[in-house]
Amino acid sequence: MRQERNNIFAGIDWLLVLLYIILVGFGWMNIYASSSTEESREIFDFSTKYGKQLIFIGLSIPVIIFILFFNSKFYEQFASVLYIISLVLLAGVLVFGKKINGATSWYNFGGIGLQPSEFAKAFTALALAKLMSDRQYNLKLLKNQAKTFIVIFLPAFFIALQPDMGSVLIYFAFFFVLNREGLTLSYILFGATTIILFILTISFGSKWVLSSCLFIITLATLYGIYKDKRFFRFNALKILSSYVFTTLFILGISYTYNNVLEQHQKDRFDILLGKVEDNKGIGYNSFQSEKTISSGGLSGKGFLQGDRTQGNFVPEQHTDYIYSTVGEEWGFIGSTLVIILFMILLYRIIYLSEIQTNKFARIYGYSVASIFFFHVAVNIGMVIGLFPTVGIPLPFFSYGGSSLWGFTLLLFIFIRLDAHKKYDW
Repeated sequence: MRQERNNIFAGIDWLLVLLYIILVGFGWMNIYASSSTEESREIFDFSTKYGKQLIFIGLSIPVIIFILFFNSKFYEQFASVLYIISLVLLAGVLVFGKKINGATSWYNFGGIGLQPSEFAKAFTALALAKLMSDRQYNLKLLKNQAKTFIVIFLPAFFIALQPDMGSVLIYFAFFFVLNREGLTLSYILFGATTIILFILTISFGSKWVLSSCLFIITLATLYGIYKDKRFFRFNALKILSSYVFTTLFILGISYTYNNVLEQHQKDRFDILLGKVEDNKGIGYNSFQSEKTISSGGLSGKGFLQGDRTQGNFVPEQHTDYIYSTVGEEWGFIGSTLVIILFMILLYRIIYLSEIQTNKFARIYGYSVASIFFFHVAVNIGMVIGLFPTVGIPLPFFSYGGSSLWGFTLLLFIFIRLDAHKKYDW
């Protein structure tokens, strides 16, 4: 037993490690394809994007060893400390950070950029697991729900100030974790309803949507009175609240859309919803990405044979739009394989989370799965035109050291927690 404790690789789930290696390796191949040219194919040219990504991958090895070096109890005992450090770094970047593409999200150390929001997700997951793993913690109590929401959305608040709204969206993934731990499904249903109302209001206007909603509430009320004449007397406050909230919410959406959102943000929603077409302007990236993916057909054009990828039709294709490279060069088969690999990764994490003997490890595991799911679903949806461009990277595929190390940290902390489930608690 002591020998197992001293061996940092004891109990490691090698399937997760293998999936990590495959995804990182295949991701690098697509970065190489999207950033190399016929004149520059030298693999170890570290002045190129693919060369720098190779350095990031190499540096991931000591990061992994560093993560595995610590006993799994370390992450539970110091979860709050790590969370506070992440908040300090997020606040500090607003003052000392470098502004790139309109967002102050990066620390710059001698030409090397570091994005603290990529690491904050793992530390938030640890803090959430620490908070909710207390045996006396009841998520159905409003005061505990308030504590939970503060832990989740405090880092999101600092990230919104950068502003980096794509990263903010990721924090809503934690609601899947809360639902697993006993939070009523009504929160998720409420969120889904607000999204539907937002889309309908933008598409058809506030007057039509508000009139329809109020009509539905009225019909439901009349039906309730028809079934029981005492219905209105017992539910008057709820009915009136429904009228007031629905009215304020829909009018609030209309006001926010017309007076708060920047024009380029409104343009992206208008393009996504088919209200306007702008394939040469704000919708250029999405339009070219969709064409690039569809051009791959069933089996793709082959590695380094994607003429649209080699022609740089998709701007910054090696970052958030890397999946379009997969679609063109590896086709529908390759694109589907990538999704299958991610689904296996998610299934394995959830399966291992369910068999944990420690609540802290289970909650953290579900947080990891939820974050990965959100990233994969939104990024691929964005690239194929289902979602507006929000700047969310595809795990292990999109170019960037912070992104790669952030996802590595997220995954291998769970691998460390899982490795010790039999003898460390």
